[in-house]
Order: sequence, then structure tokens, then C-alpha cells
Amino acid sequence: MLKSLKYIALLLLAVGFVPSMMATDNRNMPAPSTLKLSDADRRKFDYFFFEGINLKNAGEFSAAYDMFNHCLAIDSTAAPVLYELSSFYVQLDRPDMAVDMLKRAVANSSDNYTYKIALATVSRNLGMFGEAAEEYEELIKEYPEKAELYYYLADVYTQQGEIGKAIDAYDLLESIVGMNEPLSMQKYKLYNQLEQEDNAFNEVQKLADKYPMESRYQIILGDLHLEKKEMDKALACYQKAHEIDPLTPYYIVSMANYYEATGNKTAAEEQIHNALVNEKLDVETKVSILSRYILKLQQTKQGTDSANQLFQTLLEQHPEDIELKLMYGGLLVAQGKNEEAKFQFQLVTEMEPDNAGAWQQLLNLALKSQDIPEVIRICNKCIELFPQSPEYYFYLGIAYYQQEKYQEALNAYYAGLNVIPKDNLPLKSDFYGQIGDIYYQMKQMDQAYKAYDEALKYNENNVVVLNNYSYFLSLDKKDLKKAERMSALCIKLEPDNATYLDTYAWIFFVQGNYTLAKIYIENALEKDRTNSSELVDHYGDILFMNGDKEKAVEQWKKAKEMGKNSEVLDRKIAEETYIEDENAK
Repeated sequence: MLKSLKYIALLLLAVGFVPSMMATDNRNMPAPSTLKLSDADRRKFDYFFFEGINLKNAGEFSAAYDMFNHCLAIDSTAAPVLYELSSFYVQLDRPDMAVDMLKRAVANSSDNYTYKIALATVSRNLGMFGEAAEEYEELIKEYPEKAELYYYLADVYTQQGEIGKAIDAYDLLESIVGMNEPLSMQKYKLYNQLEQEDNAFNEVQKLADKYPMESRYQIILGDLHLEKKEMDKALACYQKAHEIDPLTPYYIVSMANYYEATGNKTAAEEQIHNALVNEKLDVETKVSILSRYILKLQQTKQGTDSANQLFQTLLEQHPEDIELKLMYGGLLVAQGKNEEAKFQFQLVTEMEPDNAGAWQQLLNLALKSQDIPEVIRICNKCIELFPQSPEYYFYLGIAYYQQEKYQEALNAYYAGLNVIPKDNLPLKSDFYGQIGDIYYQMKQMDQAYKAYDEALKYNENNVVVLNNYSYFLSLDKKDLKKAERMSALCIKLEPDNATYLDTYAWIFFVQGNYTLAKIYIENALEKDRTNSSELVDHYGDILFMNGDKEKAVEQWKKAKEMGKNSEVLDRKIAEETYIEDENAK
């Protein structure tokens, strides 16, 4: 009857609902009804209500839902029941019903803060910002001392684009809780959205004035001056920050920016270097600094060498830091130093075997170098570590396919199908497409076509499957109209793909429509960027059937010169006639 409700508990927390069994919460006790119930109905109502609470707390959400609906059938005005049911309708993606239930709960228990805040919160979380704003405004009138209401109201106004009203709400909140950094920085961001730079600046200035020994606010003020090209003022703020806290890493970063802005790149790099070799700075700060400047450092060979030396220095200082090794490995990959990068990623997997990012990097490197045994090793290990990650089954299947170990490839793909999320239909389609290709190589054509049909069931626009399926049908001279339709869809989806145009041309060739075949093969050759000898060979076949024997032989010779070697091609050239290639099937 219900969709799965196993995540309802998390949802209740997310929307601000309080667990029902709190001893101090009178929502557990059915409120006086506006209906006059008989004693028998009251006993039934109470039984169903408390049973519903117990079932919900036990995780039996479907049964709890039924209990609360029994209550509602007895008393449609019971606010606690309406409140409980609203949470179920949120999970069932029925926002209209959830809001309706909460509105009825509020109407029947107008002095209950919990129901009102729930109505406002659900409306906000469901994107009903106008309704949510009205609810929070009413709540603030009744409960002006509750600081969180102003925060929620400001958030709703921000979501609506009512930035001025959001700032006003934060001002009211500040009058209750006092000035603090999160509030001031939030207003700073909002003033920037309104392009009111002076007001944004003043928010930070107020923080700096209130906390004169906090260096970070001086840094922020300096950064603001730097953005305005007010170099002297920026430098004064940075120097003041440095006087307050000589070890603040923010000073180093901002001074590097300052030197960059003033054209002193040498001084900028020196700031970065000093920060990174400073043993008093923690590694997280160093990684943060380096990540900001690594692209700038790599703009020259000297900068690249400097970046590598900095990483090596940091690794000597912090040999156990995982993030540093991953970052350095990524830098080495960008420089094309794949073996050195591999070493860093391998170290990470030894230190932290379940680090999925490092394994993915190793797999990428193995695929890039076409190291098939290494791909197999990595995928098998990752399937042990991450059995629910389908990508490793996919690449394992490709690796076995490359080794012509077709049964092992099939086993990998069929195992992977069991872990693909139900809603990831395109990936299922790709898996079945690979299965179809394998069966084709095994000469099991019925199984191949069955797999392709499955692939298209999950993604009817899977162009790779559409192309392979239609081409293999043309080679078998089977279901040619179906092949033509599928190939036509490929062309519609990717009109400039030379391979797909070649397939379309070949289908027309097999059907004896040589004129259309010639049009599409010439289009394919025009779009081809791979210098495919196969396309040139097909062009010769099509020209021959169009009665142009001389040009056909010319194209066959060209295909041979381009590297295509086959007995059939040699015979076509020698005998100057078209010969069907039985081996292509």
C-alpha cells in the first residue's frame, strides 16, 4: 500500500519534527477533540493512536500509517493524528497532503507551537517559501523571544530573493543574540548580493572593532581593500593582522595575493614557500595554501619544479598525510609523470586500503597505459573492497574482453548487474550492451541480439548499442528494416559521427539501395577524423555496385595502403570485382 518508509526517521529530523515519545511532549496524549466521541470510540481511538506511536518508534512505518488512519476515521479533527500523518505524506512526496494535514492540526490546536513550527518548516523544506514566510512571521508575533525563528525567516526571504527583508530579519536576530561572526558574515554576503559594497564592508568593520585582537577580521578587511585596488589600506590591514597574530596562515595567503596584485611574483612565491616549509603550520593549512597556488606555480617550468620540490618537502615533514599524497599524485598526473603518480597513489592504498579516490586514480592510470593485467588486479581488489560499486565490474569486463576471455567478461557483467542501483537505467543499458558485444564475439548471435534488446529497453537512445546492433544485423542480412530504423536514430542523435554514418551506408548497401549508400558513405568519409581504412574499403564496395569499377579499385588499393590487410581485399584488387567478406560476419 505504501512506498518504502525506511528513511522516515531521518526525514523527521531533517524537517524539525521531534520524536513522538519524548516524555515532556504532550503531543503523545490525544488532545481534546472538537468531536463528541462515545466511550467506546474514545477507547478505540486511544488504542490505535498509542499503537501507531509504538509501531513508528519500532520502525514499522506502514503499520503505523494504518493505525493513524484508523484514528482519523474515528476523529478527523484530532491534531496529534494529523501531525503524525503529515510526516508520512512528506516521505510519500505528497506535499499538498502534508501541508493540509498540518494546517488542520494548527486549526484544531491553535496554541500548539510544535504544530505551527512544523507547518512552517515543512513549507520551507518543500520550497513553498511564500507560505513559510507567512507562518514564520505569525510565529515571531507570538514568540518574539525565540531566536531561531528569525534565522528561519531570513533563510526563507533569501530563498525568495527578498534580500533586503532577509537582512532586516538578521538585524532583529542580532538585537536578540548580539553581534557574532556567523550573523555578520551572512549579512556581509547578502549586502554583496545587493552590490552594496559599503554596507558589506561596514559589517566586517563592526566585527573588527568589536574583536580588535582577532587577526582574521583584519585580513578580511585587507582583502576587501585589495579587491578595490586600495593597496595601501590593504597592506595596513595585513600588517596589523600580522602584529596581532604572527603565525596566522591567512596573512601568508593574503600577502601572496597582495604581491601578485602589485606585480611582485617573486615575493608572492616566497610567501608561499615560507608558509609551506614552516613546521609550525599544520598540514591542513599548508595543503589549503598550496591548492590555491598550484596552478599559478605550474605556468612556467621553473614554477613546476618549485611546486614539486615543495611537495617533496611537505611529504618529508608529513609522511603520513593522505591528502598530501593524493594532491601530489594529481599534480604528477597533470605533468605526465604517471609512474611517479602511481607510486603516490599506491602508497595511499597501502596506508588506507579503503580510499576509493586513490584506487580510482590507479585504475585511470592503468586504463590510460592499457595495462590490462593491472586493470584486472585493481578491479578485483576494488570489488572486494567496494562490492556495491558497479564501475569496477564494468572495467573488469572490458579488461577480460581485451584478453578474449569472454566467459570471464560475461561473469563480471552479470555480477555487476546485481549491484547497479535500480534507478540507474543508463548504466544497466551499457552493461547489457557490453554483454551483447561479447556474445557476438562468441558467435552466439541470438544471445547477442537478446542482450541488445535488453539494453535498449533501459535506454532506447543508447547510440553505441543502436549502432552495433544495426551493423551486426546488416552483416547477418537479418531484420534489415529494424537495422535501418536503429541506424537512422544513431544519425539523428549524432549526425557528425563517421562510424554511425558508415553503418547507415552499409545497411543501404546490403538492401541494394546503392545510391543512398553512396551518399552516406561519402558523408562519413567527409566527417572521418581517424583515417579509417574500413570506411575506404566500404566506399570501394559501394562505388563498384554503383557501376564505377575504376574508382572502386582505386579505393580498395587506398584501403590497403592505409593498413587494411585481408585476403578478400587482396582478391578484390587482383580480380577487380566486389567479393563479399564472409569473415566479417
